[in-house]
Amino acid sequence: MSIDPFSSLSMERVSPMQRYDWNLHPQAEMLLSQKVQEFVSKMNPLANIKESMFAWASLRLFDWIDHMVLPLASDIDTQLKAFGYEKGTNLEAPDDTDVLIHPNAIFFPILLSNESYHEIALKPENLDHFVQMTGKGHHIEGGKNSSFRRSVIHAEGIYTLSAVERRGYSGFLVHDSDDVRNYNLLLDRFSTRTRQFVTDEEGISLTMNIVSDAVSIMNKSRVADAFFKAERRYWESRDWAGQVQRNRQDRLGLGWGNHDHHTYRSSRNNFATLISIFEKLGFETREQFFAGTQAGWGAQVLEHPVCNIVIFADVDISEEERGTNFARKSMTHLEDLGTVGMWVSLHGEGMLQGGLHHLAARVHYENTREMLPKFCAAAIRPFSYFDFLKQSFTESERRMVDPSRVSVLLQNGVLSEKGGEMFLDKGAIGSHLEIIERRQGFKGFNQDSVTAIIQATDPRKGND
Repeated sequence: MSIDPFSSLSMERVSPMQRYDWNLHPQAEMLLSQKVQEFVSKMNPLANIKESMFAWASLRLFDWIDHMVLPLASDIDTQLKAFGYEKGTNLEAPDDTDVLIHPNAIFFPILLSNESYHEIALKPENLDHFVQMTGKGHHIEGGKNSSFRRSVIHAEGIYTLSAVERRGYSGFLVHDSDDVRNYNLLLDRFSTRTRQFVTDEEGISLTMNIVSDAVSIMNKSRVADAFFKAERRYWESRDWAGQVQRNRQDRLGLGWGNHDHHTYRSSRNNFATLISIFEKLGFETREQFFAGTQAGWGAQVLEHPVCNIVIFADVDISEEERGTNFARKSMTHLEDLGTVGMWVSLHGEGMLQGGLHHLAARVHYENTREMLPKFCAAAIRPFSYFDFLKQSFTESERRMVDPSRVSVLLQNGVLSEKGGEMFLDKGAIGSHLEIIERRQGFKGFNQDSVTAIIQATDPRKGND
């Protein structure tokens, strides 16, 4: 089966500045996999962790590696650079160490050391929980909620297994941050912020003010980390499949260290402000999706250069807006609601009471599809199934819909009486967990597949 790895974009519709060619990197993946297997063969504790990840939570060890330290051998530097790695800039690291990153793939950084030293570092979301679950009482360097913490899990000869926790930091030096009090206060504020308002415009405006205040007192990368930690909690509290997979991963103390992307849905009125909020937090825009009349939707992808967080922001767009930079301009009213607009009208803005439409977690795809139904959290048919990208949503729980929202839709003539009665009686499909497996470093998305799944999960299907 011939697959176009560049199908994440409809290339003829975008300007050169918006083009993102997320290529495949099989040689780099093969080299990294060989190095990972070398570590596994040298350290039984790592082999046990790899086996437990798969058995208990359907996970791949490769997705949980934060970075690797290797000795600067005669050819490793040349090999990595030939496969797309390049020297990282402005990254704190130990003396006599070079940091290599792959800017066009999802691969973990490699630190090349002048010493004969090998280290593989895992990335649980909460280091205290991970250490607790090992049952070994390992010492943790760095204070709670500091920007970078580390614990040595096992050392055997020249091989070391460690685990690290990042809070808005992309370097490799342990820090006892002096802003932990502010971090904790912001995490509490984000976790308890008001999400229901008289108007969505008021709520989005207030959220912008909260974020603006936060980045005025603390590094924006630290703010972004706290903000999205709270966002995942809110989504998880109302998503059964998310709770199931989180519990499976927490049996190993891992948390959501394997998040791939966070998806928000927005009304047209508030989309430009939503993007501005993300940029205030330090996110940078990546590719846009332009499906136009094919599905009536568009999306802006954003990525944080420090926090390793990716956002997929959905919105209804018109045929005339297809191929424009719709994230940068005000959108006029559309008579008909697309899939995204209907979801927002029923549940609320994703940034407010609606919450994330879905969190995507990197897993072993086939095993996760096999195991989730045992916990009443089945995955629906895949919307990408390639060697380098496999994706499915879990079945969505129905959420009860506020009668006032249905009333507005009826008054505006965008919902039939029958459809309104069905939403009031049975609710509407809400959020999902997305299970995703990426290989060969593929960093993009598949537009045709995303279009199909957005159409398939329209809340009106089966209701009208």
